[in-house]
Order: sequence, then C-alpha cells, then structure tokens
Amino acid sequence: MRLHPIDAMLYLFMHLCKAMDRRKTDLSRIDTKNVESILVVSSTAIGDTLLSTPAIRAVREHFTRARIVALLNRDNMELFENNPHIDGIVPFHGGYKRFLRTIWRLRKHKFDLALIFHGNEPQATPMAYLSGARFIIKLPNSNEYRFLLSNREPVCTWDDFTQAVEHRLLVAELAGCQAGDRRMVLPLGTDQEAPVEEFFQSKGIGPSVPLVGFQVAASTVSRMWFAEKFIELGRQLTAQYPDIRIVITGSPQEAEYAGGIAAAIGSNVIVAAGELRLKQVPWLVRRFRLLVTGDTGIMHLAIAVGTPVVALYAAADARMTGPYYDNDRHTVIQKHRTCDPCLGKRCPFQWCMVNISVEEVLSAAAKILKTPESSRSVSSAAVSRDD
Repeated sequence: MRLHPIDAMLYLFMHLCKAMDRRKTDLSRIDTKNVESILVVSSTAIGDTLLSTPAIRAVREHFTRARIVALLNRDNMELFENNPHIDGIVPFHGGYKRFLRTIWRLRKHKFDLALIFHGNEPQATPMAYLSGARFIIKLPNSNEYRFLLSNREPVCTWDDFTQAVEHRLLVAELAGCQAGDRRMVLPLGTDQEAPVEEFFQSKGIGPSVPLVGFQVAASTVSRMWFAEKFIELGRQLTAQYPDIRIVITGSPQEAEYAGGIAAAIGSNVIVAAGELRLKQVPWLVRRFRLLVTGDTGIMHLAIAVGTPVVALYAAADARMTGPYYDNDRHTVIQKHRTCDPCLGKRCPFQWCMVNISVEEVLSAAAKILKTPESSRSVSSAAVSRDD
C-alpha cells in the first residue's frame, strides 16, 4: 500500500513510460561493442559505495573505451573523486530532492547501459530508466520496479546473496564483465596528507606515536557498541599501553557524542570527529595501528587503506558486510541476535551488542598491537594518487 502520493504518481508514470517504450531491452539484446556510455549507481552510504568499487573496476576493465559516470551520494562523493575507473560523478541528493534536475543531468550523458550496484528505492530504478539508458541491470530484481529492468528473470531477493562485494560483481557479470580483483578501490589523494599531519601536530602527536582508532557511532543504533564499554576499553588500553593515543573518529554530527566518551576515558585520547574533511579521513585512518568499530563506513575505509580492524557485529551479519580479504589481519567479533524476529537496522535498541564484552575486544586489540607494524601491507587499490 502506497502512503506517499509522490511514490504513487511515480509508479503510475513509470508504467505509462514503459508501455510506450518500443525499445528491446532484455539482456540478450546487449551488444557490448556498441556500449559507449555507462551509468553506475551506488548512491547510499560510504561503506556501500566502497563495496561497489571492485565491480566498477570490473566494468572499466571490460568496457575499456566507454565513458563511465557514477551516481553517488552527494554527502560522500568527494571520497571517490579520484577513482581511476570513473570519468565523472553526478550527485544524488537523497529521496526526491532535486529529482528532476538530477535526471536532466543524467540524460545529457546518453547512457546505453545502467548498472545499479546499490541504491534506495523507489528512486534508484526510475532514475536509471529516466536517464535514457536502454539496458538496466539490478540485483535483487524483486521489487515493484522490476518491470523496468533488463534482467527480470530469474527473480532474486537479498536472501540469495551472502556477500556484498560478490553481489555487486554479479550485477557486473550480467553485463559481460568478468570478476577479478575483489579489493576495494580508494586511492589516497597526495595533497590530503599534509592537513592530517597538521591536525596531529596541533594535538602534540608526532609521526611515531602509535594510534588506536575508535568509531563509536554508527548509522543505526543497532550497530553501535555501548558508550560505557568504549570508555572502559579506552581506559584499559591506555593503562596497558601508555605510549598509545586513542583517536575517536566520526562525522561532525557525532562530535558531541565522541567528546563525551573522550572526556570519560580521560588521558591519551583526542577527538577527530568533525575535525577533517571527508577526503582527508583515509589518511587519518591510515595512521592507526588498528580501528575498533561496528559495521560502519569507516570500517570499510580502514580495510581499503590497509588498517587492521576489530569489527563488532551482532544484529548485522559479518558474512555479508564484514572484512572480505586480508582476513588474517582483521578480527571480527560476531554475536547472535537476541530477538526473534530481528528488526535489523530498524531496531532502536542495542540488545545484541551487550553480548560483546570489553575483555574480548581488548584481547583482539592487544593481539594486533603486538604484531610488528612493519608487517602491515597496503592494499594495492589504495595507492597514492594526485587529485
């Protein structure tokens, strides 16, 4: 049942447009040699888009001469401005904000093919169709707009996929792209390192000081570990390792929450939440010996730049969105869900996270801290690159 009138009007309008469309759009009609312009869609959160980068690379390697334009979330697209596999970015403003203006910008590119790796409905598929793309590929293909897709059969749901990177690579494979390197792509802009070093210097932290990152907030409450547990972890870490400094990361909106946790920990802790531009955060995280975090975008960012993570999972499933490579260097603490049925990311509580103890997180962190830093490898996809 449709409660939003715009949703209902869009649905009816899309059915009308499709009924009048005489183009043959099933997958068997794609002639990859004639594909000159491609739209790739990953318009949600930072982590979702990072998980899409291996598939975008596969598209670039297959369609070597095509122009590839990405529809990305306006709030995080600067992280991907120097991605070597895309030729341009169109910002997605969320929901129906600037909906028609965005479609107008997309239509200028005269797309032959649209690949939706991750995008919220009901906007993502209609926008891809209204961009003018003849062929549109998306998985899962079970939602109400599947009549617009070129891959309407067989019908797949989220239950048919077990890992997010593989899910996106399957979308690319439907367009003839061969899955290769599974590593995420996040080149480090060389001009963004200096502001990070200046930030550390302003806090009295030199280049040799070992740093441990805490990402204390998350996009949903269900993915957040308790503040008091982060506080206890911070106190024990700084007591056992007096030379380390804890850096609490986060967005500007999370700065106050992060500041409260930092104040409770006491000494040897600084707050970086809201202090740097988003494109500078990869350099910040690159300095960490490890990052303690829930299922967050910065967790994926850390994996992409080669920083070990201690990833805390309960309501979310680490098999779907957890570390996918270099698993000998990352630690996942996965606990069971406490409620049935589980509300997942819609849950307003943290009941599942209570099952993760400070002691086991401390043990996982200690194991990484005892590993020589010289053994840390850098992802080949996270090389430095001028903007």
